Amino acid sequence: MRTRVKICGITRRQDADFAEKSGADAIGLVFYPPSSRAVDVAQAKLITEGLGPFITVVALFVDPDEDYVSHCLDALSVDIIQFHGDESPVFCEQFERPYIKAIRMQADTDLNKMAEDYASAEALLLDSYQPGVPGGTGITFDWSLVSQINKPIILAGGLNATNVADAIHQVQPYAVDISGGVESEKGIKNHRKISTFMTEVANA
Repeated sequence: MRTRVKICGITRRQDADFAEKSGADAIGLVFYPPSSRAVDVAQAKLITEGLGPFITVVALFVDPDEDYVSHCLDALSVDIIQFHGDESPVFCEQFERPYIKAIRMQADTDLNKMAEDYASAEALLLDSYQPGVPGGTGITFDWSLVSQINKPIILAGGLNATNVADAIHQVQPYAVDISGGVESEKGIKNHRKISTFMTEVANA
């Protein structure tokens, strides 16, 4: 089965267009103000309006205010929400929109329990754990911690063109998620790196 690709932390329309043309399945927009890749609603509109019909727009939040999530969903055409903090299943479910739940992997993480707790999630996104940093660390985690669960797995955390093939072979995820690994600087995507990454995923 083809491994799907989400390119996260998009801040410019030209990067969204290039990601789509390169075959990415989804783009991620970060609605978390402390992040260097954060966008506001006005920026998100410029990025997403007129994108092709077969690319998924993912809105990422970290322990957000309920009203803020609702505001973004009302103002934008969002296909799926990604909750990247400590949100409870009840919080995630209240927006009646498909969602992904991010899990920051540690040695004692019980993925089966996470899959059970977040049974309503479309997938679990597995990211690296770093104290005080919700995501975008640029650091890989121990992929041997990943166990097969009854839910699609999206692999994130420190992926790039040099390691994604190994990651796919070892974890066999439904999708991979990349941000910093295809950037020239935070929030600015490097189109050559996107092309190389997409080639490596396809080859894997």
